[in-house]
Amino acid sequence: MDTRVSTQPKNQWKQMGYEEKTAAVNEEMKRMNRLPVNSTYATHRLRVLNKILQLLSIQRTAAQDEELQLLFAGLSL
Repeated sequence: MDTRVSTQPKNQWKQMGYEEKTAAVNEEMKRMNRLPVNSTYATHRLRVLNKILQLLSIQRTAAQDEELQLLFAGLSL
């Protein structure tokens, strides 16, 4: 099991491309899926990660894009 924690600064999310962000979210989802099924933390985190994937896949306004960037910054992946 990989227990490394990313030390990537939050401002680097803005510099990452779509594929990199998607890969990071998918890796975090895999990590969450290894936690117990009844974990409320994992359940909530998976909901947030799914919402991020959904937001990444649609065309966004500038305001929505900024909101998404703030969401990424707060995730600490």
